[in-house]
Amino acid sequence: MNKGPFDLGGKRALVTGASKGIGLGIARGLADAGADLVLVARNLAELEKSREEFPATSNVNVSSFDLQKTEEIANWFNGIVSEIGPIDILINNAGMNIRGATEDVSLADWNTVLNLNLNACFALSQAFAKNIFKRKSAGRIVNIASVMTFGARPTVAAYVASKGAIGQLTKALAVEWADRDILVNAIAPGFIDTPLNEPLVNNPEFDAWVKKRTPLGRWGKPEDLGPLAVFLAADASRYVTGQVIYADGGWTSGF
Repeated sequence: MNKGPFDLGGKRALVTGASKGIGLGIARGLADAGADLVLVARNLAELEKSREEFPATSNVNVSSFDLQKTEEIANWFNGIVSEIGPIDILINNAGMNIRGATEDVSLADWNTVLNLNLNACFALSQAFAKNIFKRKSAGRIVNIASVMTFGARPTVAAYVASKGAIGQLTKALAVEWADRDILVNAIAPGFIDTPLNEPLVNNPEFDAWVKKRTPLGRWGKPEDLGPLAVFLAADASRYVTGQVIYADGGWTSGF
């Protein structure tokens, strides 16, 4: 039986920041398309709870790891491959934000945000690519960027810088690894209703601004991003690489 272009049966995807929010929404989409999963986050209890939400027919593994430990990422990833099996799809979703007036942001906070949002993404992509080269197989990388890859808002300078860099890193990896059969793209979500954004969703003024500024008139949901991730992970996107695709309800197109 021929597989359709969106079928991920027989593929294994590793998703970082997968215990909740965008990562969990994307993981669900990949599982629905037939992919086996490795869910990654720091909190093992949250990972185990999230794993219980998947159907019994899904093959879901979990791994608790702190991606801030960038020097340990390669060894950890190689251990995952040895223990669970090869990884065909990498979703670099883990990220963080530390808000504050830019003139008051400490260098330590700046480096913390850049380390997780950018350096960990690079280190994990590098480990993934080396494994793909060794196997002589195909790979897909989907980085999670942001509307802040496109624009900026006050009090989030480190986050904006990191997500701007993710957009360029996506292009750099796509160009360099195209001839090794690794496609690299990014999804740039708009304002998504996640646990991380709960204080913003519950702020009447900010909630009203998001809905007015977004042409579709609502916050996005994590499940809105799953089908797009499936497209970028599947054979359907075989001629797509180096792209930053905005899933933002039209936010970047409006004024």
